[in-house]
Amino acid sequence: MARSVYDKLRSLQEVLSRKFEVEREILEIPKSLATKTELLNRLRKSLTERSAAHEAVKVRLTEIEQRLTEAEGAREQYEGQMDAIKTQREYEALDKEIRDATEKEQGLRKELQKEQQTEEELRLALEKDQVMIQKQEEDVAEEQSKIKLKVKEKNVELKKLAGDERRITPGLDDDILFKFERIIRNKAGIGIVPLAKGVCMGCHMILPPQFVNTVRLGTDVSFCPYCSRILFYQPDEEGESLETAILEEEVEEEAEEEEEQDDEADQESDEET
Repeated sequence: MARSVYDKLRSLQEVLSRKFEVEREILEIPKSLATKTELLNRLRKSLTERSAAHEAVKVRLTEIEQRLTEAEGAREQYEGQMDAIKTQREYEALDKEIRDATEKEQGLRKELQKEQQTEEELRLALEKDQVMIQKQEEDVAEEQSKIKLKVKEKNVELKKLAGDERRITPGLDDDILFKFERIIRNKAGIGIVPLAKGVCMGCHMILPPQFVNTVRLGTDVSFCPYCSRILFYQPDEEGESLETAILEEEVEEEAEEEEEQDDEADQESDEET
């Protein structure tokens, strides 16, 4: 196989690795917006709940003020009746009514003060929530603008990478391209690796000598049987000598076997004679 095929695959590997990386980056970009949007939604929910609580307090304040007015009126009415008292018994009865009305009035005033304090706290909290929501809305809008710009930049890069890919792929087998792209996706961007000293440099597994020789010849694209990456032969003085010795030893063994078979055939021929 022409060396240019492996050169193309190595060049394509750089393009595809970056392409998949950019695609992942595009998917990651909106996550920062999701976090800010989630915070904004929580603030809005808190504002809604606090507003409902504030309205409920205001309703209670109105009710307490009305009851307090009624209690004050009752006390004043009882006090006005004092001038018409004629007996001790009437005095004691009216005095008790005045004390009860006064006690009720004081209790309502305390309840009113408590609710007024609660209303003030809720009002201040609502103002704070509104300020925070406005700030968060500004942050979300700013983040949306940033995301649009980032995605636009990434899409421009993807378009350029697609052009690079189209320039590299002509002449490459479609089936190999499909496998190569899948390998790069699944193997951390590395789809083609050298074979050195009989070892795949992708998974570092030792490969059979005959397979090593096939890769060295380069007549076909070879895939590592362990990690599925495409292999190309990387010459190395030490590794070359070792692999050559192994192959020569196999050839010698085959020659010896053939010689032994020939000798046995000759012996059988002599015996028959």
